[in-house]
Amino acid sequence: MNSDASAAWLKIQEMINGAIALLPNVVLAIIVFILFFFLARGIKGFVKRLTRRHRQARNLGLVLGRLAQGVTILVGLFVALSIVIPTFRAGDLVQLLGISGVAIGFAFRDILQNFLAGILILLTEPFQIDDQIVFKEFEGTVENIETRATTIRTYDGRRIVIPNAELFTNSLTVNTAFESRRLEYDIGIGYGDDINQAKQLILEAIASVNGVLRSPAPDALVMELADSTVNIRARWWINPPRRADALDTRDQVLLAIKNKLTENGIDLPFPTQQILFHDQTEETDGDRTQQREGWPVGKGKAPQPRSISGSLRKLADMRAQRNGNKNPEAANDV
Repeated sequence: MNSDASAAWLKIQEMINGAIALLPNVVLAIIVFILFFFLARGIKGFVKRLTRRHRQARNLGLVLGRLAQGVTILVGLFVALSIVIPTFRAGDLVQLLGISGVAIGFAFRDILQNFLAGILILLTEPFQIDDQIVFKEFEGTVENIETRATTIRTYDGRRIVIPNAELFTNSLTVNTAFESRRLEYDIGIGYGDDINQAKQLILEAIASVNGVLRSPAPDALVMELADSTVNIRARWWINPPRRADALDTRDQVLLAIKNKLTENGIDLPFPTQQILFHDQTEETDGDRTQQREGWPVGKGKAPQPRSISGSLRKLADMRAQRNGNKNPEAANDV
């Protein structure tokens, strides 16, 4: 029993002595790794500063900076491990990673997919930081483009994190991709109004609003003959094309159009419906050459409304014929 305890104690002493002997190497390895870590951050910042002045190369600088940072940290890790474990070789770790690469790929498939999609987004630049985009039900300003996900800030002050794989494989709208943006709105006027006059008034109202571009010029197009209105589409351009500017200009344009049309007697009608009962209105119902509702009046005298007594008499005759009774008076008595 005492021999076993002595052997265990000797083993513990050997481990302690080995740890004490490795302690300087461990401390040195930690210091080396910290130095490489700060060096990696410095390299990343240096690459970003080189491309900060050029908007076209800003995203490329982010990619190169992060890749340089990752490679530098990885090299620092290899150096630190070689200090602690002199027999360690970087080739052994690379071989181990190669053997387990398939398993890691399956386990982290989504992460790797988002990472690659993020690299492609940063390189191809379908959108950039500070752009305003619409993706599915989300709309806002791009805050950051990382290698895993993209964050946008919505107009009501929320942050949305979208995986890069979804952004890269689905359609999205970039509202600020170009310097100018066209807005449009449909205005309904009455069928009795002068269309050319209404179009001219709409163009004058749009031109009176500050923020509307003179080139390209605004236009007004007849788009639809609707149930109750003639719909005219007003279109105008703004610069810059940001959300706040679009809302402000839209408010001023619609207010100016409404005031301009009403001041000049142009009707802005409500939706209406007209219901015609052809079997209860005229004695000539069914004759399209004479009937008034729904068809033009034909040649000759315009038909007169059917009297109530005449309608009752016709109804009695119809009942008598249906019942096989040849005496209409008997049908009236029913």
